Amino acid sequence: MTSATTKPDETPWGLVILLGALTGFAPMSIDMYLASMPTIGVQLPASPAQVQTTLSAFLAGMALGQFVYGPASDRFGRRMPILIGVGIYVLASIACALAMTPDQLIAARFVQALGGCAGGVVSRAVVRDLFDHTETARVLSLLTLIMGLAPVLAPMLGGVVLALGGWRANFWVLAVFGAVVGLAAFWRLRESRSAETAGLAASENPLKAYLALLGNRRLVGYALAGALNGATLFTYISSSSGLIMGVYGVAAGAYTLIFGLNAVGIIGASQVNRRLLRYLSPDQVLSRASWISTGFGVALAIAAFTGWGERWSVLPLLFVLLSTYGFMQANTMAGALNVDPRRAGSVSALMGGASFATGALASGVAGLFYDGTARPMALTMLVALLWSALALRFLALPKPGQSVG
Repeated sequence: MTSATTKPDETPWGLVILLGALTGFAPMSIDMYLASMPTIGVQLPASPAQVQTTLSAFLAGMALGQFVYGPASDRFGRRMPILIGVGIYVLASIACALAMTPDQLIAARFVQALGGCAGGVVSRAVVRDLFDHTETARVLSLLTLIMGLAPVLAPMLGGVVLALGGWRANFWVLAVFGAVVGLAAFWRLRESRSAETAGLAASENPLKAYLALLGNRRLVGYALAGALNGATLFTYISSSSGLIMGVYGVAAGAYTLIFGLNAVGIIGASQVNRRLLRYLSPDQVLSRASWISTGFGVALAIAAFTGWGERWSVLPLLFVLLSTYGFMQANTMAGALNVDPRRAGSVSALMGGASFATGALASGVAGLFYDGTARPMALTMLVALLWSALALRFLALPKPGQSVG
């Protein structure tokens, strides 16, 4: 199956919904869980540091697991790693629900992430197997639409489940979710890996594949551009509660609304991106979106450092700046996958790993210099956006007349 037989108007909604659900394991597992963290500390019981470690362990598992599933999907096919990963996710979710000590929950959360990350990394490779460069970006924008619903719906669902059944019930719900999606993948997901990909993967080990990818200037440029732009989202997530509720004094209910509104902004931008790709190439969208996002980063930094308008300037600028994520992520991923489609699984893993690593670094830096204002967050975002634009300009985007494959 290739994009040669798929017209832009023929959106494969069944496949998109299935891949979107597989990609949604990570945001569902994080956002449903947030409402339960204080209760876990009281009922398990666990110290605040141990409760925080259960989240950190999940993020670490998400970052590390991708580097295994990506090359595995190139060598053994797309279906098997997804099904194995979903099986691990379901069993680990049950282990989370049955955990009796903080250490057991931390370990189970790490394993849960090791299983859950398979869906995201392999789904992106499946998309590249089936579509060309531009159509890959359009389908990935649709996955952003589905995945982006998690920050809006999952916290509310997590709160309802917590109220009805306690914190353990959230993990039982995640286990059921994983089982349902896994069964759908077993019955509906067809193998999409090409013979060329299989042959190349059989001739090289994963380390050799990653070294080959890291030696490609354009791929490194796309990876840096996407990861550095995505670092703004990680920085916002880690800084938002302290800034919005702690500094600006916004109530918890209004904070949840603001959090959801920013997610809607990302979703909306991803769908505008999908429409733009009918008229522009992914690289053309990227070249414009990267500098526009940097411009809003400058405006946010000015507002944060001058104090002008406080929340009435910072929050709207954050909304617009974060929305650029919807233009950048699908197009940088599509660009990277287009550079070396024979190693699509490994490319997807490298992009995902770079995003988590850069996001963790940026949010850590913003937290380290936190001074009770929006300045550390704004400055961290501006630096990340500027380097993202430079990586695109000097590494990723092809020069005039250069072949893009």
